[in-house]
Amino acid sequence: MGRVSDRVCIVTGAAQGIGRAIGEALLQEGAKVCFADLNGDKVAQVAEAARSAHNGRVTSAQANVTDREQVRAMIAHTVETFGRLDVKFNNAGVNKPMNFLDVTEENWNFIMGVNGLGCMIGMQEAARQMIAQGGGGKIINTASIASRQGFDNVAPYCASKFAVVSLTQSGARDLAKHNITVTGFAPGVVATEMWEQVDQDLMEIGAAHRPGQAMEEFSAEILRGRVATPDDITGTTTFLASKDSDYMTGQIVMIDGGMTLV
Repeated sequence: MGRVSDRVCIVTGAAQGIGRAIGEALLQEGAKVCFADLNGDKVAQVAEAARSAHNGRVTSAQANVTDREQVRAMIAHTVETFGRLDVKFNNAGVNKPMNFLDVTEENWNFIMGVNGLGCMIGMQEAARQMIAQGGGGKIINTASIASRQGFDNVAPYCASKFAVVSLTQSGARDLAKHNITVTGFAPGVVATEMWEQVDQDLMEIGAAHRPGQAMEEFSAEILRGRVATPDDITGTTTFLASKDSDYMTGQIVMIDGGMTLV
């Protein structure tokens, strides 16, 4: 039996990158998984690719995490399909680098909306479902090395990930009485489509001068000596979804190869 056998999980931001890897790792350990993403077509393809190998323990949902009704519909679809909700990963996130003095209200609101408000709505609605079905469950949030220190050309992103840490702690305190734990994990530099876009964005604002420069500079301080892959993250995320982490709540696990020592 796998570490999360028969646990019903939702992973947002699951059409690619870390989110997709989280969902696939959960399936390998016996979970039932709803892959959710704003890009409904792409996430449906991801779920379909996984379905035959995992005996139908897979579904997908299109959802904008900043829209409460869409989040509720995503959870309702999951419960209708699998009967309950045990684990909710609030993983969907965005970034759009801008130099500090150039940050606009539009940039701030976009990033804080998805990464901050989206996380809070996801936590609230997951908790309501878990309470309604009798209590107990796990909520797991994606933070970042940027939740531990500010960087000059991604200030709103850093602020949003600091918010994720705060929401994790607040949720853990409030939901403990319902036997719901709230934890998170903080990746560093991970070779995903998001980092490729950030690399390009940094060149556009003059913070980098050649492709790959930003990743090289960030990676220079990784004690493990290399950039992470999504598979480097999933050992931690599956642990957080499993009974092995039942006595943990309100904590953020750093999984950054030793970039940030706290």
